[in-house]
Amino acid sequence: MNNSRTLADRIEDLLPQTQCTKCGYDGCRPYAEAVADGAASYNQCPPGGAEGVARLAHLLGKPVIPINPANGVERPRPVALIDEQVCIGCTLCMQACPVDAIVGAPKQMHTIVKDLCTGCDLCVAPCPVDCIAMIPVTGEATGWNAWTQQQADAARLRHDRHQARLAAERDAAEARAAARRAAAAAPAATPATAEAPGDTAAAAPANDAEAKKKAIIQAALERARQKKAELAARGEGPRNTDQVSADVQAQIDAAEARRKRLGLDDKDAGDASKSDPRGSDDKPA
Repeated sequence: MNNSRTLADRIEDLLPQTQCTKCGYDGCRPYAEAVADGAASYNQCPPGGAEGVARLAHLLGKPVIPINPANGVERPRPVALIDEQVCIGCTLCMQACPVDAIVGAPKQMHTIVKDLCTGCDLCVAPCPVDCIAMIPVTGEATGWNAWTQQQADAARLRHDRHQARLAAERDAAEARAAARRAAAAAPAATPATAEAPGDTAAAAPANDAEAKKKAIIQAALERARQKKAELAARGEGPRNTDQVSADVQAQIDAAEARRKRLGLDDKDAGDASKSDPRGSDDKPA
């Protein structure tokens, strides 16, 4: 009896594990610890009813007293029921359920798994459309007469798993937030214009392809210049100007007219075509 932790374990074993918080604590375990430490009375658990008070009184060696009305009254065990036609899928009831007895998804209809519900009432208050009702399912039976030890043990297990899941989700969220803060606070490892190693590796194939393309174009231009020089050395002109089609001849005539308008001779034709941004389809002024 002198070990409060061991006493808290024994007190918790006598509680119905509805996790309803009517005792004024966040769950059955915190209430058991408070009773063991003398911070709470042993008559603050309405779901356990008079039988629950008697069990605790026997364990603690104290007299049996009535349930404190400030914590509620003993009643038949209810089960939550969702009006599925009214439910808007806000998930607030799912977040409030201490034993994960509600099934649903955001913006989808929710429903209660009847065999898992402990009748804690915690899903009723947060519902914004008042679509949850608590329906008594045990007739006249109340307290421990409306609840079995097997049901209590199963509810405790589901609550422990629920708490573990929430803790894992909080840890993961905190880790992500810490990583974002660290990334924002860390100074840039390289100048703004420098590429990260991953970016450099990804850009290498693209750079190689571009360089290859430029080399091919440059080689073709060089061959054209050499051919033109050879023809000029033999006193020959281009060989593709005889018997050309009407469309090609029209393009040649347009280019010649444009050169004349610009006042260019043959020597300056190449330079003019590079410097004039309007191109060969320029219309006469």
